[in-house]
Amino acid sequence: MSETMIRYVHSERAYDQCLNTTQIDSWRQRGFALVHDLLPNALLQELKQDAVDFYPQPGSAASKHFRNFGSAQKFVFPAESAACNAVTLHPILLTAVAQLLAVEPAQLRLTQSDLWPKYGHDESVDNTDQRIHCDYPNHSLLHPPEWTKPEAVEIIIYLNDFEECEGATAVVPRQGQDDPAYPWPITQTPGVAGLDYVNDRSKAEAYLAEHSPEAARFRERHLYPREVVAKYKFGSVLFYRHDTWHRGRPVKKGALRLVHNLTFSKVGHDWLNVLHPGWSWSMYRKDKLMEQLVAQATVEQRSVLGFPLPGHAYWTLQTVAAVEARYHGFGIDMAPYRDALA
Repeated sequence: MSETMIRYVHSERAYDQCLNTTQIDSWRQRGFALVHDLLPNALLQELKQDAVDFYPQPGSAASKHFRNFGSAQKFVFPAESAACNAVTLHPILLTAVAQLLAVEPAQLRLTQSDLWPKYGHDESVDNTDQRIHCDYPNHSLLHPPEWTKPEAVEIIIYLNDFEECEGATAVVPRQGQDDPAYPWPITQTPGVAGLDYVNDRSKAEAYLAEHSPEAARFRERHLYPREVVAKYKFGSVLFYRHDTWHRGRPVKKGALRLVHNLTFSKVGHDWLNVLHPGWSWSMYRKDKLMEQLVAQATVEQRSVLGFPLPGHAYWTLQTVAAVEARYHGFGIDMAPYRDALA
């Protein structure tokens, strides 16, 4: 790996607090927080340039291959973009997520990191104007726990300005435990409890009107009238939850909106799935990118990927030596793990 590839990954700086009390309370109580100027601007500009260099221009024939979710693995962690990897494991971002979940950063686990494009006004794509939904069905085998026990944080990092692209995410703020928009359980949406998955707003609501009229009435009365638009600027970070009602809205015609999507969960919640192929599978790549990222990362950053912390029962003199042998050629420092045994 070149110095450019790893220069953002390793950081010994500690960030005790990144979010203020108002932002934390908004996420915990209302279900979301839109935070500006959190991450280094220069890093985000580099990430945007990597994306602009890769994704086709709006209106081009090639852009038709990127009209829905995902980056065709280009920006899935570990990405070929050094900036993408740096944002994914940035100490500021990890600290902010840890604040929201009231855990230490080392108790987080990364389950999603990808950079998605969204092109303006292609009515043939079902995510142009999404139906209101919660994200838990495609992240979890279970149902989110009670509201006061959140287990994951979802993130959208915007790489444009709202006036340039529009397409801001709409969210439904929760208003206390008796809010009629947040009944228990969350089943009033396509793709749950036997209902077909339908993403487009008009098609989804028509489907529900036929197959679940009660759910359709609930959504018409309690969700759409209350949605608020998270008007972002370049670098804004939207933190939300698996149980937050939200939806994607149309992007301005002729525009390309770029967002980095991430999810972090608490350690030990094995029912929350990684959205992409496992990090270990990427170690068969010829560029040896994942091995180099692991070797150069901090102990805390490795833990977010599932690497056991120093002092964990996995570590013995034998396993420390074995892991050191696996990553020796990439310059890994196993001293913290060896020292913990003493």
